[in-house]
Amino acid sequence: MSEPPTGLCLVEPLAFGFNAATAATNRFQHEVPNLLPQQAAALARAESGGLVAALRGAGIPVCVATDSTDPPKPDAVFPNNWVSFHADGTVVLYPMRDPVRRAERRESVIDEVKNQLGFIERRRLDLSSEEEHGRFLEGTGSLVLDHRRRIAYACRSPRTSEELVREWARLMDFEPFLFDADADGAPVYHTNVLLWIGDTVAGLGLEWVAPQQRAALVDRLHSSGRALLQFDDAQLHGFAGNMLEVPAQGSRHLVMSARAATSLDGAQLALLHDSGCMPLIAPVPVIEDLGGGSVRCMIAEVPLADAAPRA
Repeated sequence: MSEPPTGLCLVEPLAFGFNAATAATNRFQHEVPNLLPQQAAALARAESGGLVAALRGAGIPVCVATDSTDPPKPDAVFPNNWVSFHADGTVVLYPMRDPVRRAERRESVIDEVKNQLGFIERRRLDLSSEEEHGRFLEGTGSLVLDHRRRIAYACRSPRTSEELVREWARLMDFEPFLFDADADGAPVYHTNVLLWIGDTVAGLGLEWVAPQQRAALVDRLHSSGRALLQFDDAQLHGFAGNMLEVPAQGSRHLVMSARAATSLDGAQLALLHDSGCMPLIAPVPVIEDLGGGSVRCMIAEVPLADAAPRA
């Protein structure tokens, strides 16, 4: 049985660049010497456009929303941190830690999703006021969702409040599964850089997870009927943990960056091949280096109107 179709929303960036404020909690971000801001922005637009072309070439419906010029938003290319769309018609808006990033929440992006992909909004869940209380939950960066088992996985971090994970899960009828993860001596800023969940395979950076919590996390993923693709430290720094499986036209595509694809070994590629999930590869090196996020961070999933209910 083929999976229901899913559309994707991406934002074409205008003022992409290194954000020193977010770098305080994101160890993946790095400044690139001798790269001028205008060059970085132009390269990011080209990389985003290349990902859009690859997705459309695979038959995946894509909405491209354009960034606004004022105020400049260096991380607008990562919409999944501030919005999520759900099959019951819910739109969720999320509280973000960096004040500069809060300008990314724009109604015009949601309107473009409705216009280009036909999404019908039936409920709005706006958690953005939690910013006033110092509580943050950065969308499907903070939350990795197992839609089939209705489990919301999240690693605690300055950007992921345990209280908000539990509140989100209550409101969306998911079960929360919280754990701790550390990389380079600091909490992992987003869950989706060490965990992704596909139909039959899940990718996991187990060595970053707190040792006493590893067995429970592995057992939970195995109990969902998925094989585990485990990544080491070098692969996680290459964004192997930041992939997204997308169903389209009777197939399943695992969207990944060129850097992540290069990091995979032969046995891992064989497991993906045997699972029937086809790699869809796009190079996004400037976005990865300066922004500290890869292809999964660039994508907000949008259930399509003819999809079976999947919140």
